This record gives sequence, C-alpha cells and structure tokens, in this order.
Amino acid sequence: MESNSIRVRIVIAGSLAAVAAAGAVIGGQPASAEVEVGAGDVQKSIKWGECPEPAPGAKRDPRQTCGTVKVPLDYRRPGGESITVAVSRIATAKPGKKRGNLLFNPGGPGLQGLDMPGQMALTLPKKVRDSYDLIGFDPRGVGHSTPMSCGLPGTAGLLTVFPYPGAGGSIKENVATARAVAAQCAKVGAKLQYFTSANTARDMDRIRRALGVRKISYWGQSFGTYLGAVYTSLFPRNTDRMVLEGNVDPDKVWAKMLNTWNQGMNDRFPDAARVAAANDAALGLGDTVKEVTDSFLALADRLDRKPATVPGASVTVNGGLLRAVTYQMLQHNETLAPLTRFWKAVDGLSAGKAPTDADVAVLRQIFADTPPVKGVPADNQVTMALAMICGDTTWSRDVDSYAAATAAARAKYPLSGGMPNNILPCAFWSKKPIEPLVKVTSHGPRNVLILQNRRDNATPWAAGRGMRRALGDRAGFVGVQHGGHFAYGTGSVCADQATVAFLTRGTLPAKDLSCAGLKS
Repeated sequence: MESNSIRVRIVIAGSLAAVAAAGAVIGGQPASAEVEVGAGDVQKSIKWGECPEPAPGAKRDPRQTCGTVKVPLDYRRPGGESITVAVSRIATAKPGKKRGNLLFNPGGPGLQGLDMPGQMALTLPKKVRDSYDLIGFDPRGVGHSTPMSCGLPGTAGLLTVFPYPGAGGSIKENVATARAVAAQCAKVGAKLQYFTSANTARDMDRIRRALGVRKISYWGQSFGTYLGAVYTSLFPRNTDRMVLEGNVDPDKVWAKMLNTWNQGMNDRFPDAARVAAANDAALGLGDTVKEVTDSFLALADRLDRKPATVPGASVTVNGGLLRAVTYQMLQHNETLAPLTRFWKAVDGLSAGKAPTDADVAVLRQIFADTPPVKGVPADNQVTMALAMICGDTTWSRDVDSYAAATAAARAKYPLSGGMPNNILPCAFWSKKPIEPLVKVTSHGPRNVLILQNRRDNATPWAAGRGMRRALGDRAGFVGVQHGGHFAYGTGSVCADQATVAFLTRGTLPAKDLSCAGLKS
C-alpha cells in the first residue's frame, strides 16, 4: 500500500516477468560476456548528485544521490551508439566495516529500481547497512535510463501483458491485440532489439566498474532473479554475494515459465479464499474455500459475457481484468483482505446492485490513477516488459497452437483462465533475438542464496526449484512455507536470519533449508 492506495503493478517474473505462451522455440548456444572485451569507452567513476524528480506522492530517502553510467547500446559494437543508465546510492556502509556495494533490482521486467535503496534500507538490519552501500538502478530502457516507448495508447497495459481469453475462451481479440502491439513496437524494433536481459546484465558490470570495485553484491527479486543468474553466469569472478528472491526458472525462459503460473494460482488462491470464507457474513461469497472459488469463477464468467462499469471511473471490469487484479494482489499477504472486498464490490456491480460506500472505497483504491513520472513515457513499463520477453527468445508464430494450448489450460486450470498459455505480441515480433540465451549453470563460486515461497503465484515453487537445479552447488536454498511473492521481511524469522547471515558473514545453509512462514 502507498498513500492509502493499493497499487497494482505489473510483475511478470517470470512474472511481468515471464509473459509467454506455449509453443515457444527456446534454445541455442550460450551467450558470452566476451562480446564487449577490449573495446569501447568504459566509465571509471560516477558523479553523484541530485536524482530525477520522483513520481508525485512518492517518498524518497533524503540520503539518496544519483548519477549515470554510459553503456553501449549494442555490446557487439561497444564503440558505437551509447545510452545512459541511471544509478542511485545510499552510502550506509560504516568506515572499517564496509564489505562492498549491494545492487538491487525489483524485477518486472520493466520496473524502475532507482529508489530501491531507500525501500530496502527500511527492512535491512543495521549490520547489513553497516557492511554495504546500497545501489539502485533503472535498467536500460526503463524509467530514467534512456526510456523506450512503442507509442502504445494509454489503454495498453495490464491486459496487453496478461492476455486473458474472452467469453467462452475465445482468443480472437487477443490475437488482434498481439498483432497490433507488435506492429506498433516494430516502429522502434531496430533499436528495441538491444534491450535484452543479457545486455542489462552487462550494464550491471559496467556499473560495477564505474563504482571502482572488483566485485559487486546483488539482490534481485522476481525477474531480477533471472537477471542475477545471467550476470553471475557471464561474470562469475565479479560476483560477490547474491540473493535471489522469488525465482524464475532459467531453463524455462520465457514461454514455459509463464505456464508455471497455472499451478501457482492453484497453490496461492486458497489463501485468499480462506480470508473471504472467514468473512462470509460481510462478503457473501461462501463460507468454504470451495464455495468462494466457485463464486469467483462464476463471477469471472459473467463478467466475460457482460462487463460491469465502475461508477465514477472510466473503467469497465471484464473477466480478464478481474483475474489480472487478482493475480497481482495475491502477491502480498497484506492485500488479501482488500482483494476479497474487491471481489464483493465487483460481484455487486455484476448483479446490478448499487455499490456501498465500502465498495466505492475499495474500487477507488484499486483503480486509482497512477501519476506519471516526469520524463518517462506512459507505456514505458509495458514496452520494456515486451522488449525483454519477446527479445530474449524466439516465439512460436502458430496461432492455432496458442488456441489449443489455451483451451486445454482453461479446462485443467480454471483459476488461470487460460492466460498463461495464450498468445502475446511476441508471436508477431519484428526482430529475432540478437544472440542466444545465456546458459545458467552451476560453474562458479558458491555465493548465491535462493529465497523461495512455497505458495508464490508469480514465481511458483517449481520455478524456484528450477533455479536451484540450474545453479546447483553454487547456491544455498531457503524454502519458506508461506504465501506471496516475497520471502524476506514477511514474517519468517528463519528466512530473515539466513539472509542476514549470508550478507554479513557469507554463511550459506549446508543443505536446503525449510522455514516456517506466516499462516495466510
């Protein structure tokens, strides 16, 4: 929650970050960091000063300073066109105690990370802050880092990246939208093709070099876990201590990763259904998990056939938007109760009932306008989410295969509505990947901590185990018997202690660790 409003942000990570569909063609030889060796003007320092203006209403740690790092647009031509990456720093490390710099990424892809040091400073204990300067950055193309835009209309957003089928499972409108968005992005495709996960990881190493350090530590969340895995695969000798929280399976980038959301929804949805069932007297959605689940599915079906208009807002809620908001709010335990009130409010609208004051309040929270960030295009996050997931890998162009996969998924996983298998603009993307996927392997020092919740709908348990398999003995694994997308600072003392011990002492669990979490 922020300023008493619930912010529904896109998180594909496999979420926003992994928006993909069945039938993608993934493969090729591993990419190499060596594409940039021996050429180009490598920045050796950062001039710290004022930060770009934050979004209206956003809070920023007054200690934070910002700067820029110049990087090649195309690392294969490091002497060619350059772009800038906006970086930030809160110098929390104490003299005599400083270990290094801890770089953060919040995932997305497409999420801005410039203010992440201040956000993380609120949750990290003093002994971690004493050991590290906290570093943030907007990834290339995102926010204040040479922001990219496909010029998509303001209506292009959540449902562009989360393509829920229409009434009866039809994907006709999804196909039309995917074609139109891909055609619009093709207008900047020649440049957009260089905004990839691998190049973003190379930018991270340029940040390290500009900081003047031999190694850098890193904390990546959601899509940021894949970014971290790519970085430590390209630059194993430059990686200090790395925390990966809410994990992408690097062997399923990107189409197969999205497919894991089907089981992820099945694992996580009952947590919210229990909250609704316990409050049945006020919500009227059922007093058991099954009854609430049935109510939700029936509501989604009704809204697909007859969308409901939200009074006082230019928003029409169909089944896809109901499901998309649900997906987003399931990521945090503190938004489960507001989510159930949202269901109740929309259920009333669908039935033609006048909304109560409480209904109006929660609808206003959910659909509050997000104020624009000065200098950042309105479609920047969507553009960059698509640039990454469409540009990292090659996608199937067989429309019929998406239709078949969507229908099969709807039958087996009704809570997901077929979205994880549906078509995206990637099916019509104008540019092929500029290089193969980076191969994430177990080769390298043992210096990675994986944090993974058992009931995470955005980066499900299976994806966390996939990251574990890919990194092998390089990583320690902490599994938390907990719901939601984030493991650290959400109620598991065991997980928090393991994280702090790793960052301050370098201690990793000798074997995979299972931690208790909060009951949802």
